[in-house]
Amino acid sequence: METPPYWRNDSGLSGNSVIITGAAGGIGRAVAHGFAEAGCRVLAVDRAQSSVADLVARLPGDRHRARSVDLRDLESHAPLLDQARDLGGPNGRLIALIHLAAVLHRRTSVDEISETDWDEQADVNLKATFFLNRAAWRCLRDQGAGGSIVNYTSQGWWTGGFGGSVVYAATKGGVVSLTRGLAKVFAPDNVRVNAIAPGGVDTLMFRDGLDQAGYDSFTEKIPLGRIAAPEDLVGMTLFLASDASSYLTGATMNVTGGQLIY
Repeated sequence: METPPYWRNDSGLSGNSVIITGAAGGIGRAVAHGFAEAGCRVLAVDRAQSSVADLVARLPGDRHRARSVDLRDLESHAPLLDQARDLGGPNGRLIALIHLAAVLHRRTSVDEISETDWDEQADVNLKATFFLNRAAWRCLRDQGAGGSIVNYTSQGWWTGGFGGSVVYAATKGGVVSLTRGLAKVFAPDNVRVNAIAPGGVDTLMFRDGLDQAGYDSFTEKIPLGRIAAPEDLVGMTLFLASDASSYLTGATMNVTGGQLIY
């Protein structure tokens, strides 16, 4: 029996490629820099064309690419995965999909949630997640060496959200269920599927519609005593994409500073 690989600095990341959706957001930017610094070639995907192009221009290393795509266009998924795979070059391969793209429509109460709010959050956060995960599995399977899918959910999957964020929380609960189900389906092809559930992270999405009193109240509930910086999510994301987590699938990793403990 071969000796299993132990921790290495590159952990199977260096020289390979990764696709990151929602890459122009606060967490997405930090995660993209983390993978680039680990030696990965990054296909950065976001609806915000100028922002994602600016991100790629600032990443260390070379051969990174930016794509402006609305993931509700399901026909765009397979070509994205093909492009990400080709970034690996002759000696590399696509190793991971890091799926952060999401929409949050924060309303004051459930009375203010419209059908349009529901449809967009369900389509982006849940429907697109399923079909993109499936496209990633097919691509990783066909390479013959497996790989990793990391879906971003939210602590709201467990708490249910509050007021006008219950629809967002419901879609994120669906992401956890998808992650668990797809982990079992994809496992025979050595394609692992895990999720990350962040707590409060200091991003534009988190601060949108949140006044200082709300920010302070949220912070008081965190045992570590602070809102996370986007960079606090990088280590867990790299771990789940790397060889270091080769026996981990179907898990939801809680990164909330102790706010959510289960």
